[in-house]
Amino acid sequence: MRTLTTADLSSMEVINLCDGSRLGCPACFELDCDDGRITALLLPQSKSFSLLGKADYYRIPWCNIQCIGEDTILVKLTASELNTCCCKRPKGIGFFG
Repeated sequence: MRTLTTADLSSMEVINLCDGSRLGCPACFELDCDDGRITALLLPQSKSFSLLGKADYYRIPWCNIQCIGEDTILVKLTASELNTCCCKRPKGIGFFG
């Protein structure tokens, strides 16, 4: 069994298989406390980066992850699916939480 730490996840680059675009590296993940499962990865959108940590994020549902390799996470999202994955900065992420 292969295991990953949060540090391992945050150093991996996320690539979209639909168009080959680089989406960035995960900032954190969502956890379902009832089931103990990861439900989504949260990635800052590099195009809207802010020094105050108010960047918008992609929320990539776990079901869209196709493969986790040694240094890359492959996801499959169409352009319209990717647009629906946008969310505001989750509480607790960034310089001022």
